[in-house]
Amino acid sequence: MKMESDNLKTLAEFKDEHLGKPGTPNRDQYEEEYAAFKLGFLLREARLEKGMTQEELAQKVGTSKSYISKIENNLKEVRFSTLQKIVHRGLGGELDLKIIL
Repeated sequence: MKMESDNLKTLAEFKDEHLGKPGTPNRDQYEEEYAAFKLGFLLREARLEKGMTQEELAQKVGTSKSYISKIENNLKEVRFSTLQKIVHRGLGGELDLKIIL
């Protein structure tokens, strides 16, 4: 079976073609929404790795199961201070952020 490597694109090339170059409104909106989705996904995976339910995590942090669910499902933005509580108090982890220019 012959593969057409000429048709293969990198993810960056695909996004450039379908969403526009970085800095364009469409691309910026996509990147922001993806970052929020990724945060919720990472929190969910960390919670599951610790073997915790949303209810257990919420109790450790002092919030509701509903709020944890909304963050994990990208339905609610999370404040930085709350994110720190979830990671430190709730999951016993460390938050590591970086700025890329």
